[in-house]
Amino acid sequence: MADYSDDLRLAHVMADAADDVATRRFRALDLRVETKPDLTPVTDADRLVEESLRNTLKRARPRDAIHGEEYGRTGYGPRCWVIDPIDATKNYVRGVPVWATLIALMEGDEVVVGLVSAPALNRRWWAARGGGAWTGRSLAKATRCRVSGVTELEDASFSYSSLTGWEEQGRLDKFLDLGRTVWRTRAYGDFWSHVMVAEGVVDASAEPEVSLWDVAAVQIIVEEAGGIFTDLSGVPSPDGGSVVCSNGLLHAKLLEQLGGGPLTLRV
Repeated sequence: MADYSDDLRLAHVMADAADDVATRRFRALDLRVETKPDLTPVTDADRLVEESLRNTLKRARPRDAIHGEEYGRTGYGPRCWVIDPIDATKNYVRGVPVWATLIALMEGDEVVVGLVSAPALNRRWWAARGGGAWTGRSLAKATRCRVSGVTELEDASFSYSSLTGWEEQGRLDKFLDLGRTVWRTRAYGDFWSHVMVAEGVVDASAEPEVSLWDVAAVQIIVEEAGGIFTDLSGVPSPDGGSVVCSNGLLHAKLLEQLGGGPLTLRV
């Protein structure tokens, strides 16, 4: 099995720099907020963070491609770093501390390293293929992440981001039915929903519309914690446009409830 320890250490170095930039701009009175063509917000902090990470990668991994939310894809080759400089920008601009920088490394179609850093929560989660999932403040100060053992939807805690996406896709009735079935629903939202599945404090999470940079880092963290990550059709891909995360024991039932297809497990 390939050793990704150097790449994981580099991801932590990049996250440290991203934390510094984003934290300094968080709740800044002169924070500049614009609206992108897709009507989502972008701040000067989003761009500053991505520029910082790209500059580091150009020096440290000049042969690797980079795919970021703000500046698209640059470079070619089988290895590609996927960056979301600030996930949950809407929280960021309103002063809500639930936001994070997401960093992933893909080889071909497979995510092999993932890191989520949420400095305002003083939390970080990471994983490398075959090395387990971890949470802590650094590689030296970390605890292992493991998904929960809940086996029935009626006992499950389910997290999501909002209702609007489910309504736009014509899935709102199925989503509400799932909400009535599970023990508890909470809209923790964005990256936080999914990393809490990896920690075992939430049993399942789902979003009907996501981009590659929203979930690439999350996929490997959930999988290395023992969970299952797929799109709504059951395919374990970060590029499927939607996401369902679970402890694995609930996954087939979740897909059935949400109107997805058959579960496809990684071979």
